[in-house]
Amino acid sequence: MSKVLIIADRVIAGPADRVIVDGAVLVESGVIGAVGGAAELDAGVDAQVPRLRCPGATVMPGMTDCHVHLAFDAGPDPIGAVADADPGELSAAIADRAEQMLSAGVTTVRDLGDRDALTVALRTSIASGAAVGPRIVAATAPLTSRGGHCGFLGGEVSTDDDIRAQIARNAAAGADLIKVMASGGALTPSGPRMWEAQFTPRQLRLIVEEAERHGLGVAAHAHGSDTIAHCVAAGVRTIEHCSWRTPQGIVHDPAVIRRMVEDDVAVCRCVSGDWQLFLDQMGPERAKAMVEVILDMREAGVRFIAGTDAGVPGARFGDYVGMLEFFASVGFTPAEILDMATVNAAHALGLSDTGALSPGMRADLIVVDGNPLTDLGALRRIHHVFTAGRRVTE
Repeated sequence: MSKVLIIADRVIAGPADRVIVDGAVLVESGVIGAVGGAAELDAGVDAQVPRLRCPGATVMPGMTDCHVHLAFDAGPDPIGAVADADPGELSAAIADRAEQMLSAGVTTVRDLGDRDALTVALRTSIASGAAVGPRIVAATAPLTSRGGHCGFLGGEVSTDDDIRAQIARNAAAGADLIKVMASGGALTPSGPRMWEAQFTPRQLRLIVEEAERHGLGVAAHAHGSDTIAHCVAAGVRTIEHCSWRTPQGIVHDPAVIRRMVEDDVAVCRCVSGDWQLFLDQMGPERAKAMVEVILDMREAGVRFIAGTDAGVPGARFGDYVGMLEFFASVGFTPAEILDMATVNAAHALGLSDTGALSPGMRADLIVVDGNPLTDLGALRRIHHVFTAGRRVTE
């Protein structure tokens, strides 16, 4: 791959407090070759290496969306759009959605539920250079109960043997992790309610143990307060949604939150760009309770990671920044938010070669107009996107 020296007003190397004013990043052979002051690198790098000068801009790590469903179409009937789709047409749609995310500055996505392991096929095409898209971390078919949440994706299980067999199938299909629908969900109204458990604590432990036997971690969809506690005790790596629901309302357990921090269990709150409409539909009392528990978890030191649930109704693939703006609206600082989208996300996903700009790491980076540490809107003004050193925007 060719080299390029990117020069900008600032480089956010990651974490967000590592800022180089008048900085530069050297990209070579798909990785970061050097990061430092612009004057020093401009003078030290061979004059034949192209310079990409970006006045008024910021270079920063590419962002990560830790919760997407590339097989869903963000329309009113995602179940029908997936279950009834022609495999070839669905594969093409998945590829198009992945490109939309890359254009929005998202260089890594974690897909937490698709059909027929189609995201694994796309992951392979992107890695080989045959297709353009973000790095994909794929869960394939999520484990769920019979008739449970998202059972149409093919991961329904009942017995211990069912659980072992499904995890083995996912691993054989190329899954990077196991997703478990530990509670019910709004997308499947015929299944258990959102606060109701789909698996016992013993079954959740079995899922984690069996996943580990295949070298895989577990992400748990968990809305119910009891289910969240059971997932943390079982040893999952991330909690998706983590909305602390009970039949009586939102009720969180500080002891469980402390264990999340102690065990380094990250929370992906799964907020889409239409979050204001979602809050309005919840009503002021429930919305206030939801925000308060997020702030309590933040105060306790829970690691938050960024995810949009892109693909479910209203969660558009090109509106990643809308999710980040929700966290700004409830008091998170721009630095905290950038870390959620970069270094924290990479850590939670077990990716040691991305999320920051350091020599030897993958050259996953973006160049944005302005300074996102003072204006998150800068993340909507993307000049350039690089994925594994490949420049995909002009």
